[in-house]
Amino acid sequence: MTPLLSRRRAAAAILAGLAAGPALAQPASYPVVGKVERLDPALDALVEADAPVEQVLDGFTWSEGPVWVGGVDGYLLVSDVPANRILRWSPDRGGAVWLAPSGYAGPETGALREAGANGLILARGGLVVGDSGNRCVSRIDLKTKKKTVLAASFEGKRLNSPNDLVLARDGTIYFTDPPWGLKGDWSSPYRQTDFAGVYRLGVDDSLTLVDRTIEPNGVGLSPDGRTLYATDRKSGWVAWSLDAKGFPTARRQFVDRAASGVAGGDGLKVDRGGNLWASSRDGISIFTPAGRRIGIVRADDVISNCELAADGHLYMSSNHRVLRVKVKARKLAVGRRS
Repeated sequence: MTPLLSRRRAAAAILAGLAAGPALAQPASYPVVGKVERLDPALDALVEADAPVEQVLDGFTWSEGPVWVGGVDGYLLVSDVPANRILRWSPDRGGAVWLAPSGYAGPETGALREAGANGLILARGGLVVGDSGNRCVSRIDLKTKKKTVLAASFEGKRLNSPNDLVLARDGTIYFTDPPWGLKGDWSSPYRQTDFAGVYRLGVDDSLTLVDRTIEPNGVGLSPDGRTLYATDRKSGWVAWSLDAKGFPTARRQFVDRAASGVAGGDGLKVDRGGNLWASSRDGISIFTPAGRRIGIVRADDVISNCELAADGHLYMSSNHRVLRVKVKARKLAVGRRS
C-alpha cells in the first residue's frame, strides 16, 4: 500500500470496517465499474478490450493482496489491512471473514497504522503473508490457521512492515519492506532500519538484502525466474537480473515514471508470457516484457493490487471493494499449491 494511492483510512473508517461483522455485501448481480483500454493490438492476446470490469465484493476498509486458492472452483483471499482481517470470497459462497485478526493481536502500542496482514501468496504448503502488523513474514496453515514466523529481523534490527511477496520455483521468497504499516511511515520513530529493503528469503529461511536504495512496494518474477521486478515509488518500476541461485547481479530501470508518464504504483503480477499487470494511478497498467504499455484496466476508484486467478479472471483490490475482469492471460504455476 502506498500514499500515492488514495488511502481514505481515517479512524472513523477503520472503526466502521471493524464493526462491519463477519459477512460482507454480496450483490445479486455484479455491477460494472470500469473498462479495458486498448493501447496496442498486442493486448488482444491477453484480454478483450470490451470485457467489463465488475465489482464482486464490497465492505472493506482498504483491500489488498488478493490470492486465488485452488483450481477453477477455488476461492479468493483478500486482506483488509487496517481492519486486521482476511476475507474469503467465491462466486457460490460470497464473502465472509476468513481470519481475524490477520496480523497483530496484542494490546495497542501506538506504533501501528495498519495492524493486519498485507500481501498474500501460496508458498511453503500454506499461505505466506506480509505480516505488516507483526512486522514480519509469516506462514499461515490454510486448515488450522496456525501462524509461524519465517522472518522478523535483518542484521539484528526489526523489519519495517513487510508488504508484498513473490515465490520462486525453488521455494525462495522475495518480499518488500516499506514502512507503510507504521505510524509516521518514513519518519516513524518505531523504525529500526534506515532503509526500506527488498529481501530474498531462502528455503532455509536465511535472509539476504537485494536492494536498500529504492522505495519498494509490489514485487514479481519473470517466468524463467531470472528477473525480479519491483515498484519503486520514486522512479516507477525497476528490475534486477538474478543469477542461477536467485541472487541479484545488476539493476536497471524497467519503466521510468518520468519518461513514460505512468504515475503511481503498488502491487503487480507477472503472467506466463512475462507481461506485468501493475497497479498505477490509471488502474492496472499492462506492460510487455520489454516495458511497453499495451493496455489499462480502468475502474472508478484506485486499484492497489491484483491476482491472475485459475478461474480465468484478473481480480483487483480496489479501495473498499474487490473487482474482476475476464482475461486470457494466465499466471505461472510455481511451487506446491495447497
